[in-house]
Amino acid sequence: MDRNAPSSVIATDTSMHKTVAHPSKAQIRRWRRYLAEEISEAHIYSVLARRSSGKEAEILQEVANAELRHQNHWRALLGEHAHPEPRPSASARMLQLLAKNFGTVFVLALAQRTEGRSPYAEDPDATEAMAADEAIHEEIIRALSTSGREKLSGNFRAAVFGANDGLVSNVALIMGIGASGASSSMVLLSGIAGLLAGALSMAAGEFVSVRSQREMLDASRPTQVTLSVAQDLDINENELVLIYKARGMSDEAAHHRAMERFGRLDCDCDPSLSYNPAMEEEDAPQEHGALGSDIGAAASSFCFFASGALIPILPYIFGLGGTFAMILSLVLVGIALMGTGAIVGLLSGASPFKRGVRQLAIGYGAALATYLLGLLFGATVG
Repeated sequence: MDRNAPSSVIATDTSMHKTVAHPSKAQIRRWRRYLAEEISEAHIYSVLARRSSGKEAEILQEVANAELRHQNHWRALLGEHAHPEPRPSASARMLQLLAKNFGTVFVLALAQRTEGRSPYAEDPDATEAMAADEAIHEEIIRALSTSGREKLSGNFRAAVFGANDGLVSNVALIMGIGASGASSSMVLLSGIAGLLAGALSMAAGEFVSVRSQREMLDASRPTQVTLSVAQDLDINENELVLIYKARGMSDEAAHHRAMERFGRLDCDCDPSLSYNPAMEEEDAPQEHGALGSDIGAAASSFCFFASGALIPILPYIFGLGGTFAMILSLVLVGIALMGTGAIVGLLSGASPFKRGVRQLAIGYGAALATYLLGLLFGATVG
């Protein structure tokens, strides 16, 4: 390294133990962008760590510390070009705002996508360790997002998909009715009927679905019969052992548990065989946390289907009619479909834009099909 070279044109990569002489303007811009992203990510993870507790908070703070190490790498390369400190992008600032004011589920979902798009693996100025860090960070954030996604995926699933179904089914209905030449009042009446019929059907279907699933889980749950009838069983036949074997226990463990039930053992042997009163239903299938309640799922389905189905008929409610009302209805539905698709994409770790476009294509495709049918039947009747 030329010790007489001006510091403004020499950057040192302390992680790779090399120097980059005379970095180009493009390199400086790219490094400053990376630095801004690392500053933003460290800030976001630190905020989320403060809003969390226990192990999750510790993990988030460790990830934030890793981002600080990455910052030091780019600061070393930039030298004096690291000042003034670069400002995060608009999207990064928005994510910081979300982290400060809202829950972690949506923020972690966005952070997961950010980590997954890291360019370090292809950038020669980033170290292999940094690229590996970013890949690991994506998996860490994915794991932390799992529990939040599961909590949302019960009633939230019914809500989002209920709204989407309302949007698609009712816009298709009114497009078909409108294309047939029916009056605006008839289109509005049809839309209201479609809203009520669909919302009630969705609520009933969701209620039956969730209730049936809960009933199946309850039917598989072990009862307390081993406590109530153990004293009356023939210890020589010992059918109690069969219960525990049917629940998946080994022969030895089943026999040991039965002897405990008969009061013949007060075990100080292998702890794995000993009875634990807190685990009376240790072999019971557990209800999945994402299932949600039947009433909650039904109410969410009704309300969100109705809210979705309301959007296509808004122009008719306000007295509009004809082609203009149909076009405005399609525009409003398109915006809503993009929104629901983006939310689903965000929570699933996929591209919100691509999921939004997919929902839009599905909705408009259904509307086009019924519109063409409406034209056909209108011409036939005429």
